[in-house]
Amino acid sequence: MITTLIVVDSLNDVSQLAIRNCEVVDFEQYLSQFPKRGEGKMRVINLCATDRYLSKGYYCSLLAEARTHKVLPSVNTINNLIIESEEQSLQMKTVTLPKSLSDESTDGSRCDVFFGTTKAASMSAIAKFAFERFPAPFLRVSVSKQSSATVMTVGFGDWCTANVEDKSTLANALQSYVEKTWHRGSKQKLARWDMAILCNENEATPPSDAKAIKHFIKAAKLVGINAEVVNAAQAAANITHYDALFIRETTAINHPTYHIARKAEQEGLVVIDDATSILKCCNKVYLHDAFSYHKVPSPRSHFVSDNTESTCQMLADEFGFPMVLKLPESSFSMGVFKVKDNDELKGKLEAMLNESALVLVQEYIFTEFDWRIGVLNGRPIYACRYHMARGHWQIYNHDAKTNTSGGFETLPTFEVPKPVLDAAIKACSMIGKSLYGVDIKQANGKVYVIEVNDNPSIEAKVEDLYLGKELYMIIMQEFVNRLEARGR
Repeated sequence: MITTLIVVDSLNDVSQLAIRNCEVVDFEQYLSQFPKRGEGKMRVINLCATDRYLSKGYYCSLLAEARTHKVLPSVNTINNLIIESEEQSLQMKTVTLPKSLSDESTDGSRCDVFFGTTKAASMSAIAKFAFERFPAPFLRVSVSKQSSATVMTVGFGDWCTANVEDKSTLANALQSYVEKTWHRGSKQKLARWDMAILCNENEATPPSDAKAIKHFIKAAKLVGINAEVVNAAQAAANITHYDALFIRETTAINHPTYHIARKAEQEGLVVIDDATSILKCCNKVYLHDAFSYHKVPSPRSHFVSDNTESTCQMLADEFGFPMVLKLPESSFSMGVFKVKDNDELKGKLEAMLNESALVLVQEYIFTEFDWRIGVLNGRPIYACRYHMARGHWQIYNHDAKTNTSGGFETLPTFEVPKPVLDAAIKACSMIGKSLYGVDIKQANGKVYVIEVNDNPSIEAKVEDLYLGKELYMIIMQEFVNRLEARGR
């Protein structure tokens, strides 16, 4: 059973906190009565004052995390807003607003934010943005226009000193928040853990289609995990409510997926893709330098930072034509080009170097298909052969109006040639123990690792065609193993 506690400094004035399905306690009660393990899931709304470091409010959130209770605000949120100095113990955090919010804001405007909502209708978008950045029950926000940007200043509001109207507003927002975010049906309460599956419904080519996501949710339920789909904004605001995070949105370093993965790891969640894997896999400069250092079989590669005549001649001498140019951060064959002569090489390098300080250059290896080996925690779990798009040299032809991708074959891993499996396992060993998709070419009696994807495609009737629903169970069971190992 899930218990939601509201913790306050004092029980003298809590008549407005008669929240359904919640229990109100003061800090001393929480300190002495709720440290025991095995009492069921506990969620904590911390309304204690967090006006300084090591205050009751700070210790309430710290103890909640030590007891594996899910708490709002988290210690990280408190630390983000409290800065000790000689002059004052609390300084409000200043954040630059995105342009979309800057255009809608007015210099000097202020509002109180209660669980992401506000009474000031004109500030509703900013209130939501503030709560996503600093998930806390009660925030005070002000906006100021500066010469170069519009900034939002955020600090904690104080339940104890709030007026009657604000306390009522906060209580209503709290009731709505608990019912919307943390309330579970009776069947779902039987789950041992909660998982967020991060998806982006607007993504054109997501790693998993809707049917595959449903298979993941069903598999999770069978192993004791209550999984639900969340978007980036929901994950950023509510990640502490979960035990695990499964990222099924295409990842990038300068992207919410990476920041959410980092935040989830800091909060103690089991995360796939973990932030380190995203960092390593999303940049081809890192990958191919690591391939070379660890002697992973891969195409001959070179990094260039200019398109001078001498550089182009050196590449022509080393690789011949055609050769392949790649932007360091790209996915689904985008940012990858084949050039057939020196003029095309020079022009394409110029365009690519406007986007990136380095460009990866590789030898061109013709194959009719690429291997994709799915590896989880160092073990191959599925294998596919992705054939090149019709009349094209890549799996995806983004310029085609129809038939943008080639066909595929899904095989049991025991039918994959041993050198291909060995190369996939070796490539993953230098990345980590997460879920990876390794792209490999096989030609002239050799294998070449093209890249390791930290967020591999798993779609219904494609990667799962051989194992079926067992593939989803294998992945969910890995989450269970890691959750149990952490004692969650």
